[in-house]
Amino acid sequence: MKLIAIYKCLCDETRLRILSLLSESPLCVCHVQQVLGKSQVIVSQHLRYMRERGMVEVQRYQNWMIYSLPASPSPELETNLKCLQDCIQTEPLFKKDRDKLKKIIGSKHVRALLDDGCCSEPAKKARPALQRINQSK
Repeated sequence: MKLIAIYKCLCDETRLRILSLLSESPLCVCHVQQVLGKSQVIVSQHLRYMRERGMVEVQRYQNWMIYSLPASPSPELETNLKCLQDCIQTEPLFKKDRDKLKKIIGSKHVRALLDDGCCSEPAKKARPALQRINQSK
């Protein structure tokens, strides 16, 4: 991955907020949009932009799109994600987003969504896809 592509992705506040959330857990688009208070279209456009540049990965299950940070990021991306992790710990906006995420899905990660449900479909149907995502982390 080219360094310039990484920095083009990182120069947008919404994409930084999304990366911060994905550093907590793989997430469904609906959870990202709830936390950010943005429409599904806007969130999906940002996620598509990042996916096309290798910043995030996606797993599809029926109507659900579950996004996560890459399992095997390039060295350049890995270095920048580590730097981002250090920076977001002190930034109030990112802390607020993470707190809101915890309220939405509790302190649980995606594997807990299997039991609690996600989006508008029964979570049990998503069990195989979500388990593969969690196993790859």
